[in-house]
Amino acid sequence: MSARTLMVQGTSSDAGKSTLVAGLCRVLRRRGVRVAPFKPQNMALNSAVAADGGEIGRAQALQAQAAGIAPSSDMNPILLKPNSDTGAQVIVHGRALSNMDARAYHDYKRVARDAVLASYARLAAQYEAIVVEGAGSPAEINLRAHDIANMGFAEAVDCPVILIADIDRGGVFAQLVGTLALLSASERARVRGFVINRFRGDAALLEPGLRWLEAQTGLPVYGVLPYLHGLALDAEDALDAGGSGDGLRVVVPALPHISNHTDFDALRAHPQVDFRYVGLLQTPPPADLVILPGSKAVCSDLAQLRAQGWDAYLRRHLRYGGRVLGICGGLQMLGARIDDPLGLEGPPGAADGFGWLALTTRLAADKQLRNVAGHLCLGDGATPVRGYEIHAGVSAGPALAQPFAQLADGRADGARSDDGQIAGTYLHGLFDTPAACTALLAWAGLAEAAPLDREALREAAIERLADALETHLDLPRLLAACSGAAS
Repeated sequence: MSARTLMVQGTSSDAGKSTLVAGLCRVLRRRGVRVAPFKPQNMALNSAVAADGGEIGRAQALQAQAAGIAPSSDMNPILLKPNSDTGAQVIVHGRALSNMDARAYHDYKRVARDAVLASYARLAAQYEAIVVEGAGSPAEINLRAHDIANMGFAEAVDCPVILIADIDRGGVFAQLVGTLALLSASERARVRGFVINRFRGDAALLEPGLRWLEAQTGLPVYGVLPYLHGLALDAEDALDAGGSGDGLRVVVPALPHISNHTDFDALRAHPQVDFRYVGLLQTPPPADLVILPGSKAVCSDLAQLRAQGWDAYLRRHLRYGGRVLGICGGLQMLGARIDDPLGLEGPPGAADGFGWLALTTRLAADKQLRNVAGHLCLGDGATPVRGYEIHAGVSAGPALAQPFAQLADGRADGARSDDGQIAGTYLHGLFDTPAACTALLAWAGLAEAAPLDREALREAAIERLADALETHLDLPRLLAACSGAAS
């Protein structure tokens, strides 16, 4: 294994690990280095289909784009998709293995470690450098045994670590010093220095604290990254409520198990769209388009929608001429029935859907994973669309005779109602195709939508991020930390 390796760990979740890894991948690519991202274990409901057909965390697909390479299953060998407060679907090397509760997965981590190291070895043989993203915090004492996500991995492959902390949360010095204090002596020896993230204000006022931190720990602060407002990068899990007050009104219920909410990043960025996530306990506002999103526990989330009166809201919305679009689990909710006989997303059972599309869905053990292209069946049927499928549901019924899209592989996707108000699809990422986004907004009532290219926005954001790293970090010193083994 010849690849130089550097691991980015954080003092907490959402400290900026994913973003820093993406930025470092682009910085190294600019320098002509063949680099790959790697996250040993990821817990997220936003996922992507890699080029090899496996399922990985959405953040790793973005990091691969930053590195200028196709995403592969080896970049995220263990993906955990929570389907309850105590359990998750375990995905190994891109394929769903089984559902496990927290205790069962803790015991399984010995096996998962072998999968992680095998993927790392394959990447290390292909690339000159690997930038590794940790998960959560390395100082979670209760998770230290058999750790594969943070220091356990770093010690297994003998790689150096940098720590990133979010100053916008407050207490940044306590975060960094406290994290170091909770590490073992060998783990502390791996830490090469710090990056402070999301700073706003006068940097000169922070300088005394930085000097104190370096004197206290004997480690350098590689730099302070500013708060980059409006950075249009794929979120790993966090929801931004949105809402501008102007434009076409689009509402998405914030389901308890919402998945792949990156589907809506293009809508959130569109200047003519007033996009809002609405909590189930909130009163949903009037809308032009309501989108039922994907879900990792469709029957459970459907029951939550009903319990909070969303069925009545949707009926009223349709009565006044509004549009409803269901994506993946949302498509299944629009049908007559959802059967989960194997208990793939909770206890075995079934649930009645809203019944607005004449189809039923049965959840099957083999998850369907595809990157696809085709044309929307709206309008003249010639609007191109691209996306990806990640679903265990198999839908059938007469509604499918009037599909949402015709795919290049010869399959039809989704369904549309006879009156044209309701549509459903299994395609994630469909708004990322500019022509498809424009056509869908026109269907929802926005006659002259401005073109928006989500892929171009994402690429521009990666470049902006890399520029910030070039400006605010001591990159020669930071990158020298990954010039060899930790010891």
